[in-house]
Order: sequence, then structure tokens, then C-alpha cells
Amino acid sequence: MNIYRTKSELIAWRQQIAGPVALVPTMGFLHEGHRALIRRAREISDTVVLSLFVNPTQFGPGEDLNTYPRDVDRDKHIAEMDGVVTLFMPDTSHMYEADHATYLYWPTMGRRLCGASRSNHFQGVGTVVLKLFNIVRPTHAVFGRKDGQQALLIRRMVIDIDLPVEIVVHPTIREPDGLAFSSRNTYLDDSQRVSALALYSALSRCISLVRTGERNARVLNDTMNTVFETYPDFSVEYCEIVDRDTLKPVEIVTGRCMIAVAGRLGATRLIDNAWITEKEGEIRIEL
Repeated sequence: MNIYRTKSELIAWRQQIAGPVALVPTMGFLHEGHRALIRRAREISDTVVLSLFVNPTQFGPGEDLNTYPRDVDRDKHIAEMDGVVTLFMPDTSHMYEADHATYLYWPTMGRRLCGASRSNHFQGVGTVVLKLFNIVRPTHAVFGRKDGQQALLIRRMVIDIDLPVEIVVHPTIREPDGLAFSSRNTYLDDSQRVSALALYSALSRCISLVRTGERNARVLNDTMNTVFETYPDFSVEYCEIVDRDTLKPVEIVTGRCMIAVAGRLGATRLIDNAWITEKEGEIRIEL
């Protein structure tokens, strides 16, 4: 496995590679969700690049940049076991010039859902992903559906800026009780870990109603909020059903929608979602 820490090293390596290259961008502290993305990338190409970079520009004041979980040696071991060809582990100084002044953002879609409370988060995400695309020059990039808004925004960026990258969105990987894998799950104590199931419980109840024919978004949202009320330690940040192309709330579940939920347990912020696709009267739900 190649390990590169500078842009120049990675770019020099990439110039020697022909054929498809699949990129899996991560902030490290790899878990089963990340490993599923790597496996999907390997189905696309024998040449998989995994980036490990805790991107400072997507953290706001008071957020967990300094305490974000890290275990570089473990990450290296997992990457090598899972068949990663190249590991890109840059320092911040190699990703951003000291006077960095250019950012990418979505003025409407990036201000909704998570962007409503994390005002510069997606500006940082978009900028670092665009930089990674320019450095790695992947033909494909694999993202997890757990970060649904992020995946949709990156796909929008690729379309709007005419980037030659195919965005692949992989299903959310969950623990046996339904909680989506997340590096931030390690912050939870035993009691909070139980309360974290509020997200999956609310989504599951909503999906059950959709499968039995309910399409009124207000009814579905009210049902999810009723579920959240049974978890008093869980503070709901948002609970919405939105159009996947615009991220605007819908009144009736039809076409391409996302059920998006987020909240906090103490200082820990967790998100989850499900995607609904209705075509010719048939419903497909991806949780």
C-alpha cells in the first residue's frame, strides 16, 4: 500500500495510473461503514485511494475538531487489509495554504437541514472534496448515504461544475440494533447509546406508515416527533421530509424524497436519514 502525505507525491503517483480510480474520502477513525465504502470502491476499480484527513474548515467554533476521534495506526491496518492501493494522509499545511481564501458553497441547499445550524460546515466540505477531486483525479468517488445531505450536495457540485467524476452513494451500514455507524458514536455513554436509537426508531415508524399508504408529510413528521418524545434525553434539531433534488420540504411524499433527522445527546450530534423513491405508484425505501 502506498502512503502519501503531500499533494505533490499523490499527483506524481496518479500521473502513472491508467484506468478507473475510485476515491473514498474520510476523516479517519475507520468503522464498518467506511469499510463498506472501501469494498464498494473495490468493485468499481482495483485502484482505490482512501483519504484520511480531519478537515478543519468544516468545523465551526466550539465543535469537536480537537477531540474528533483519531487512530492512524489502526486506520492504516484496516486500509491495507481491505485492499486500499493508496492512502492519502496530508497535514493541514499540505491541503491549505496559510492565506487560503477560496471556498465552495451551495447558497440555498447548503443552508438547509444540517447547514441551518452549522453555517459554514458544507462550505468546508465542498472545498475539501473539490480539492481532493483535483488532486486524486478519481473516475469515481464513494460516499455513504448516512451523510445524505452531503452526498446530495456533492452530486450537485459534480453536475454544476462539470466534474468528470461519478458519485456513488452506498447504503447506510448499521449496528445490529439499527444505529448508523458513526465515528462520533464513541462519544456516547451507555445511557446515551440507548437514547441514540431515537433516530432509527423515528425513521422506522415513518417508513412503516409510508409502506401502508400514508403520504402526508405533516402526519409523518408528527409521528416521528411523537417517537422522539419517548426519548427525553434526545434533543431534536430537525425532522423533515425533503425533495432530494432541492432539499426543500415536501407536503406529499412522492418522487424522490429524503426523510432527514438530527439531534443531540449532550454535546454529541447525530444524524440519520432514509431515501424514498416513488415511480409509477411503486415505493422503494432505502434506510
